[in-house]
This record gives sequence, structure tokens and C-alpha cells, in this order.
Amino acid sequence: MSDTSILGLGESGRAAARLVLNKGGTVYVSDTKVDASTSARGAELRALGADVGLGGHDVERIASADTVVVSPGIPPDAPVLEALRERDVRWISELELAFRFLRGPLIAVTGTNGKTTTSALTAHLLREGGLDVGLGGNIGAGLGHAASELALREPVADWYVLEVSSFQLADIESFQPDIGVVTNLAPDHLDRYPDVSTYYADKARFFQNADAGSRWVLNADDERSLRMAQGVPGERWYFSTTRTDVDGGVLSEGALVLRMEGSQQPLLDRDELPLPGTHNVANALAAAVASRLASVSTDDISRGLGTAQPLPHRLEPVAEGFGILWINDSKATNVAAASSAVKSLDRPLVVLLGGKDKGEDYRPLAMALAGRARAVVAYGAAGARIAAELEGRVAVRRVGGVFEEVIAAAAELARPGDVVLLAPACSSFDMFRDYEERGRRFATLARQAAEVG
Repeated sequence: MSDTSILGLGESGRAAARLVLNKGGTVYVSDTKVDASTSARGAELRALGADVGLGGHDVERIASADTVVVSPGIPPDAPVLEALRERDVRWISELELAFRFLRGPLIAVTGTNGKTTTSALTAHLLREGGLDVGLGGNIGAGLGHAASELALREPVADWYVLEVSSFQLADIESFQPDIGVVTNLAPDHLDRYPDVSTYYADKARFFQNADAGSRWVLNADDERSLRMAQGVPGERWYFSTTRTDVDGGVLSEGALVLRMEGSQQPLLDRDELPLPGTHNVANALAAAVASRLASVSTDDISRGLGTAQPLPHRLEPVAEGFGILWINDSKATNVAAASSAVKSLDRPLVVLLGGKDKGEDYRPLAMALAGRARAVVAYGAAGARIAAELEGRVAVRRVGGVFEEVIAAAAELARPGDVVLLAPACSSFDMFRDYEERGRRFATLARQAAEVG
């Protein structure tokens, strides 16, 4: 292993550094942060032999390395990357680095929404089939490991399942999954990308190393992802909640069914799937198809689907009292995800929308909210724009204060039989460290509201 510079000392940067050191390479890792957690990771890596620079990046030292690895949290317009471009220095993502050392077959899952649920559910189904699975990548929430950490795993897994983001795909070279799953595509991350086409272009890199042996699992109900895969080499399988004429996984007469290998195999009734919402039926079908391609039996897939559990911060019921159900979908950080959450529930809704503005148009939410939402509580940095764009289409209460006031407004607006739904359509960084902290705070305040009414 050669001399490697790693930019960013979050979990993926730490894992990349450990991987390079384990393979006998030398490492320089740098980060602009100097907070306690970053410093602790830096101290750990120094003890392992890395050269660590905090509080800035030594561009000349980075540029002199044989390999440069950039963590996904560093935006493409960061000054350090501009400086490297001026020096004609190329870099790769932590995902690409890890892929070069993974020794088992790989299922990779990408898309705008549903990646985490589909990845975790795929791993669950593989384990139900008796396979040893390494789960990780962009999955977060304590559900898996950084890809580079999985590359150090002993013994080698029977299968690796990686959730893959557009940020990671932007800087791949040889990354090539054995089975690739695309959940869907919708506008997102417009606070990072100049336009949606640039975001889609990074997603399309998922297919750049496809060959005749590649196997793809695609959403037959999503035209954007189908167009993106057009002309890509490899074998195609599909999942759909609206069509029954595709090869793969379908919803037919109220049951989840596999149409593969020349036969039609029922898995379980939709009502038996423990995950709420039509979007989770789609996620379950995608995971089922991927698992069958990995040789898991239909009996094991059926049993695994029946024991699946909702993931934290994804349509997670967190409290109920006085006839009001409180649901945490803090991971709904874009308009498409929030719309999907709204459509998946069949009770009157009070919907909490807001957070850090990612640059999306909020008006499409009005269609999902119509006839379903009693009211919207618009809050946070994006609250004013959300309220303005939904005005006249749905009842909106604008709350400019702290999160406790947001919950209090929702509790006041809700009636017995309603659902209070946190589906923000925004990132969390105006008020919280991340969507997980936002979801935990919502859950705590919801439980208090459910107790006192």
C-alpha cells in the first residue's frame, strides 16, 4: 500500500486511515475541525502511526501522496479541493478505497429515498437464509460500519451490503457491485449540488463499471431511475407496487410476490409486513429480489419479511395518548420522502415541516397534503418559505421559536384520531446535530405531550 492522504476525520475518514495502515501504507489525515471527538480520533490514529493534522489541510502534503481519499462530508467546492484541482490532483472516495480491498460479493443500494431500509432489510433477509453479512457504507444510525471498516472484517463475509450515497459515488473509479439496487430518484441535496442534473449525474456513476455479469434491481414505477439505467450492460430485474407484468418482485392481489425463475412465488400478504406504508412495500420487494439473486430461498425471504422491524426515525411510532398517534419520520429530509410519508398514512394529519433549507421547491407537497392534512406546522430556517409556498393550499401555522414550541403547536392543532407526523422535508442542521438528534428530541417531547394531553 502506498502513501495516502485522507481528507476528513469523521467515521469514514477514520476507517479509511485504519484500512491503509493495516495494509502497510503511510497515512496523512487532516481535518479543519478541532472538537473533542475529532481530536480523539486523531489521537487514536497517531498511536497507530498516522500523521494527523487538525485545524486545516496541508495542501502540499496532500498533493504529494500517491492516493488521495476524500470523505463524503467535504463538499466539492471546498477550498482544499479547489487547491487540489489547480494542481491537477485526482482523488477517490472512501467507498472506492474500501471496494479495492473487499474480498466477498457485494450488494450495493442507492437511490434518493429508502436506501437505508432496503439495505438493512436485505441484510436481514440474507441472515435469515443463514448467510454471514457485512452491512455498512452510508447507512449510519449505528446500523452498520463504514465501508473501509468492512474491508478489514475477518472472517470475510458471505455477502457485503452497502448503502451508497451520491457523495460517495462522485469519486469512484473501479467500484462495481455484483448486485446493484436503485430504490428511486427525486430532487435532493440542492444545497450541495448546483442543480438536480448534477445530482443525478453522480447517481448515474453507480452504473459506470457495469458489464455483462452485473445484475440490477430497478424500480419499475420510477421513470427517472429506469431512464438512468437505459443501455447499461447486465441483467435486469424489477420491483413494483403497481404492475404485475415485470420479472422480479410485485404486489399482486394484496400479496408480495416474486416472479422469478419462470414461476410465481407468494411471499406474504401486505398486511403481514410489519413495515408501514406503500413505500416500504416497494423497499421490501427490492430487498426480496436482491436476496433471491443472492440465492436465499423464498421460504427464508418470506419468514424474514414477516419479522422485519421499522428502523429508528423512519415512520417510527413513538407515542400515543388522548387518541393522538405521534410518528417520527425525521429521516424524511427531502420533499419526495415527506410526500411518501404523508401518503402512507390513512388518518388525519398534523405535519411538521421545516429545518435547514436544501433549496427544493416545497409546492409539490401540497398535492400530497390535500385531503390528508388537518394542518402543517412550519418551523425552523425553512419555515417561512414553506409557509409561503403552501399558503392557500393547506392550513399552515408558522412557528418561529424553539422545537418545544413546535411540538406544543402540533399538540394544540391535533384532534383525537389524528397523527402528528414529523416529516420535515429538510435537513436538521439549523437546530440539531443531525436527523437522529432531531428524531430523538421529537420522540421525547411527543411522549410528554401524550402523557399530559
